[in-house]
Amino acid sequence: MITEAQIDLVQNSFWDIVPVSEHAAALFYGRLFELNPSLRGLFRHSLQEQGRKLMQMIAVAVHNLDRLEEIIPKIEALGCRHVAYGVQAEDYTTVGEAFIWTLQQALGDCFTPKLEAAWIAVYTLLATTAVNAAYTTEVAM
Repeated sequence: MITEAQIDLVQNSFWDIVPVSEHAAALFYGRLFELNPSLRGLFRHSLQEQGRKLMQMIAVAVHNLDRLEEIIPKIEALGCRHVAYGVQAEDYTTVGEAFIWTLQQALGDCFTPKLEAAWIAVYTLLATTAVNAAYTTEVAM
């Protein structure tokens, strides 16, 4: 679970990313495809447009971290949609690595170990929610 202090850290640091969001998105996709080139095939549209969508999605999630009950259903639905695009559960690990690396690049010296831990906690919660919704089936009794 994420703490209120972690939520504050993530929300406050996100404002430093907003002005460089286009660059951050480009860094993210560059790093993602460096880590796993096969993931490039999952993106059929413009990476610039995809980057804008990514940053909008992150903004909504970050803005609503103190109201998780409002975004959890959206994160679950996103996870289920990603299955149709060919995303595998293990891809979330690579995405997380690329995402944290991107934050480190975008925030520089401001990306302290405490801030990194907060972002990892948030990403882990959201990714786990998406994966559980997409890849866990209930067994009918």
